[in-house]
Amino acid sequence: MKKFMNDVGAMLHESLSGLAHCHSDILTLDSEFRFIRRAQKKTGKVALISGGGAGHEPLHAGFVGYGMLDAACPGQIFTSPTPDMMMAAAEEVDSGAGVLFIIKNYAGDVMNFTLAAEMCPNALTMLTDDDVAVERSDHSMGRRGVAGTMIVEKMVGAAAERGDSLTALKELGERVNNVTKTMGVALSSCIVPAAGGPTFTLKEDEMEMGVGIHGESGRRRVSPVMSADAIAEEIVQAIVTDYGGDVAGREALLVINGFGGTPSLELYLMYDAARRQCDKHGIKITRGLAGNYVTSLEMAGCSITLTLLDAETTMLWDAPAHTAAFRQGM
Repeated sequence: MKKFMNDVGAMLHESLSGLAHCHSDILTLDSEFRFIRRAQKKTGKVALISGGGAGHEPLHAGFVGYGMLDAACPGQIFTSPTPDMMMAAAEEVDSGAGVLFIIKNYAGDVMNFTLAAEMCPNALTMLTDDDVAVERSDHSMGRRGVAGTMIVEKMVGAAAERGDSLTALKELGERVNNVTKTMGVALSSCIVPAAGGPTFTLKEDEMEMGVGIHGESGRRRVSPVMSADAIAEEIVQAIVTDYGGDVAGREALLVINGFGGTPSLELYLMYDAARRQCDKHGIKITRGLAGNYVTSLEMAGCSITLTLLDAETTMLWDAPAHTAAFRQGM
């Protein structure tokens, strides 16, 4: 295993310190490393807090700033942060209008953020569960929150800046989540530093269709590796099927999200392939994004996300934002 590091146990704190110093104009790191927050607190607005295990950077700490999150709580790699971290963040950034916790649908995150919200005054929670690769089940947590989480944070963040209420922001986040669908594909595994080896093993001619952002198994193991067009066709079809097929004529945001080990050359190639598949279904791609936003350390692969748009959500997506990892209009 080759990693840029000094000590496995110190990786998260040293990375957070680097992030905060690099972007000291917009970020402040808690002295106990419990959260990272906006350097300038805006009074009178609902505070948005998210978080989760490290290893998915720039999610979530990279999206703290104007137009997105007010604070993020980072756990160790692929490990949920604890309720006391979330409560400390809420106490620091709540300016009196309440706190909305945005939670990816994983057992540890749901449990810990829910506990924190119950102990915070005037706090609500909302879940993201955009991964269509996972079928709904009465015996599990259900669908995973993946790349669509960033889209929710962007749109809800814009609405929070304009002064929407806590209840309205929760409802907006749930509405955006409900029209956001994602599915991923992996060409290789990632290596969790503490484990020292790949989370799973793929042969040279294999790929994992529907993989999760922690290396969870997908819908199926595929051999040989499919062409980009074939991958885009299968994923877009799965997303359209999940919408119920009623998407012709709808406007949409298309996001190609890299898992950390895929170069921009390939991500934009996948964007073109997915866009052409959307054209076949009559989906009008009016907004787009390609890059590494919700990663899985150095995993090679990507996910395709579609969010159906209306006039309001288009405006919210276009609204200004100034964070370490996402900036527009400022």
